Amino acid sequence: MTDNGRLLSTALAIVVVGYGFYWFRGYGPGDIGSAEITESEILDHIRYLSDDERAGRYPGTRESKDVISYLIKQFKSFGISPGGKNNSYVQTFSVLDGIELGSNNHLMIGNDSLGIDADFIPLWFSGNGDLSTSAVFAGYGFDIKEDSLVWNDYGGIDVDGKWVMVMRHSPARDNPHSLYASHAELHKKMVVARDRGAAGILYISQVEDSTLIPLRYHAGYSKAGMPAIHLSNKQADELLNSVGRSRKAIQTKMDRTLSPLTFDMPNTIISASVELKSVYIRAANVLGKITSRNHKFRDKYIVVGAHFDHLGYGGPGTGSRKPDTTAIHSGADDNASGTAGILELAHKLQLNRKLLKRSVLFVGFDAEEKGVLGAKHFVENPTVELSNIVTMINMDMIGRITDSIATVGGVGTSPLFPILLDSLSEKSPITLKQDPAGYGPSDHSAFYIKDIPVLFFFSGFHSDYHTPDDDWKHIDAWGAKQILDIAFNVITHISRAAERPVFTIAGPKEPSGRRRGKLKVTLGIIPSYGSLDVGLKVDGISNPHGPAAKAGIQRGDIIKTMGGKTVMDIYEFMDRLAEFKKGQTITVIIDRGGTEKELSVSF
Repeated sequence: MTDNGRLLSTALAIVVVGYGFYWFRGYGPGDIGSAEITESEILDHIRYLSDDERAGRYPGTRESKDVISYLIKQFKSFGISPGGKNNSYVQTFSVLDGIELGSNNHLMIGNDSLGIDADFIPLWFSGNGDLSTSAVFAGYGFDIKEDSLVWNDYGGIDVDGKWVMVMRHSPARDNPHSLYASHAELHKKMVVARDRGAAGILYISQVEDSTLIPLRYHAGYSKAGMPAIHLSNKQADELLNSVGRSRKAIQTKMDRTLSPLTFDMPNTIISASVELKSVYIRAANVLGKITSRNHKFRDKYIVVGAHFDHLGYGGPGTGSRKPDTTAIHSGADDNASGTAGILELAHKLQLNRKLLKRSVLFVGFDAEEKGVLGAKHFVENPTVELSNIVTMINMDMIGRITDSIATVGGVGTSPLFPILLDSLSEKSPITLKQDPAGYGPSDHSAFYIKDIPVLFFFSGFHSDYHTPDDDWKHIDAWGAKQILDIAFNVITHISRAAERPVFTIAGPKEPSGRRRGKLKVTLGIIPSYGSLDVGLKVDGISNPHGPAAKAGIQRGDIIKTMGGKTVMDIYEFMDRLAEFKKGQTITVIIDRGGTEKELSVSF
C-alpha cells in the first residue's frame, strides 16, 4: 500500500470512529442488554430494593443510602447524566423525624419531686421552658359557642399566668362523631387555654384511662409556646384529694349534668421545666436526566418520578397498617415497583434518545411516606425552571395489577391527556381506567399545586399495603411491564409534540380530609402541610377570587395571627378558621420575607 493509500485509510478510520462516537455519545456502559422493558429486569430491581437487607428503606438510614447508591449506579450504567445542581445526582434535605426528651425535664407539686415517664410526661406539642405557679381546674377545657352546643369552662375563673388543669376527652369519649369531638383534642384544649391567658396546661385522665400518653412525634405541630404535661392517675388523684376532690366524682358530675365544673387550687405551687429536642434526619432525592439534542426544545422537561422510601420497621406513627408489629416493611409494591419503573424507563429512553425532542428528568423521591416531602422540596428548590417542566409523570404502586385493570390519575390536568391515553392504550392488553383528579396522596400532587400537568400510574390498593406482607413474591411483573410500555409511549409522544400540554384545574389542590370540624368559611389558600415555619405557610392560592387573594395574601406568606389570635401551625389555623362566619371581616398578620404585614380579610 502506498503512503497516500495508508493516509486515506487512516482518515477513513478516523471518520468512522468519530461518527460512531457521535452517534453513541449518549449511551453508557450499561447499555449492553435488553433495549426493551422486561419482566425479569423489573423483578431484579424490585428484589434488590425490597430485600430485607434494605430494612424497609426508611429515610436517613444506612439502608436508604444503599438504595440511593444503587439508583445512581444504575443511572451511570445507562449513561444518564446527573440531574442535580453542581453536576450531582443527589439533592439533600432535612426532615424532622421525631422528638426526644432533653436533660431538663422536671416537675414538682409542692415539695414533692415527680419522676419523668412514671409520674408525668410532656406532650409532643409542649413548649420548652420553666413555669412555677398555682393551678385552676377548668373541667374539660371547653369554650364552645355553637348553635347546637354552648359550653364554657372558663366562665368566672381567672387563669391568667397560671396552670390550667383539664380532663381529657369529653362526656362522649367513645363517639367520634359527637358534638364534642372536634373540641376534645388535646391540642385544641391547649389552644383554648392559651387564648385565655394560661401559662401552662396539665392534663388528667378519665377513670377509663390507665397509662400516660406516650411521647411520640406527630407531624405538623409546632411547639405550643407553653408547657403541656400529662399527669399520671396517681399524681392527679393525690393533687385533687389535697383540695377535697376526686377524678371519679368530677367526671361523673360533668358527664351527668353536661355542664362546667371548675375550682381554684391557690395553695399548691406546681413547678415544671420542659425540654423537648427535635430529631432531624438527612434525606435525598436522586436525579438523572437525558438532554435532548433538539436545540429548540431541549430546555423543556418531562419529569418522570417515583418515591423509593418506605416505612422501615413500621411501628406507631409510621403509617403502618399494623402499627403494633415491629417488622421489616419491604414495600415491594409501594414503591419498589415504581422505582423499578423509572429505572426501566430511563434505560429504554436513553437507548431511544433520538426519539426525544424535549428532555427527560428522572427523580427518585425520598420521604414520600412522611408527607410527599421529597417532591415538595424539589418543587421549592427545582434543578430546572418549573416553568420549563411540561408534564410530571408519577409511578407509585404499579406492581399488583388486578383483572388486567390499572388506573392513571391526573387525566383532567390537560385536555391532551384523555385523547392521548385512549389512543396509546388501545392496543394494550390491559384496561387503563382514567381518573381526572390532579391531587392525590403521592408525589405528583406537589407538581399539580404548581400548575404543572400530571399523570399518575397506579395498579391499585391491596390488603398488603403498608404491612410487612408487601413482598416481591406478590409482584405481577407482566402487569407492571404493560403499564411501563404505555408510559414510555406517553413520554415520547409528549416529548415530540409540537405544543406542550396545556394545564387545566382538575379538582382541589389540597386533601379534603385535613379539615377538622365544620368550617363555615374558607380562605382560598393551599396550606403547607410539611412546613417547619412557626405559623401557617401558604403554598399557593387555590381560589383566585377568594378572601385570601382579595386581601393580598401571596404564596410564601406565613400567617401569624387571625382575628387577633395566634396561629402556630396547620392545626391552629384550622381551629381559627372554624371560628369565623360568612360576612365577617378579620385582621390577619402575615410574615412576608421577614416583614410583618397587617391585612384585612373578608369572608
